[in-house]
Amino acid sequence: MNQEIFKINNLKKSFGTHQVLKDISFKVEKEEIISIIGSSGSGKSTLLRCLNLLETPTSGQITYLGQDILKPKFDINHYRAKVGMVFQSFNLFNNLSVLNNCIIPQETVLKRDHETAKNNAIQNLQSIGMSQFLEAKPSQLSGGQKQRVAIARAVSMNPDVLLFDEPTSALDPEMVDEVLNAMKKLAEIGLTMIIVSHEMQFVKDISHEILFMDNGIILEHGSPYQIFEHPKEKRTKDFLKRFLKNV
Repeated sequence: MNQEIFKINNLKKSFGTHQVLKDISFKVEKEEIISIIGSSGSGKSTLLRCLNLLETPTSGQITYLGQDILKPKFDINHYRAKVGMVFQSFNLFNNLSVLNNCIIPQETVLKRDHETAKNNAIQNLQSIGMSQFLEAKPSQLSGGQKQRVAIARAVSMNPDVLLFDEPTSALDPEMVDEVLNAMKKLAEIGLTMIIVSHEMQFVKDISHEILFMDNGIILEHGSPYQIFEHPKEKRTKDFLKRFLKNV
């Protein structure tokens, strides 16, 4: 883990007079798994959306593999192909089959030929237990199955990094584990991931580093052991209090 994928310096984001991100700095190295935790409204999802350029930062710097992604004429489409994002709401194409949801983005963005894209999609769907649903439409799937398809679609683009924005928050409790297990498989193959999640046991198990956000800043960061066993900040302790018996 020594290749720097992301470096974020003094990132700020305001919506009108409301400053959501106040001064965010951290870095992400290849094969590293960074989890971002904190209360709703602390800025976690806005941070991810800035990293994927779904929101434009008000100020600060984001470099990806040494390139400043906020410079004019930066190739956003190529960048988003390499920095994938998995949303709370799946964002699947409802008129397409599961298989075509994973094929068409490869053909459109990466210009892959159909057979290569198809074989890649089938392999990724198979790896997360969705091979029996290749011809199903999203409306025929459970929430957990839809999210697994969304993950397979993102992985089929061969990204350098995957961003996960609370991928289990819209799911019924019994569906959460199947999505978390799919993400654990990605961790095992060394995919770099930045994860916003309220699943504390999962965060503790999978992360190399945890960032605790509060009121638009990174209030505390460290290893899972540091954050869960020896948090320094009172706000971190208060946030984790309800989880500590279970982690």
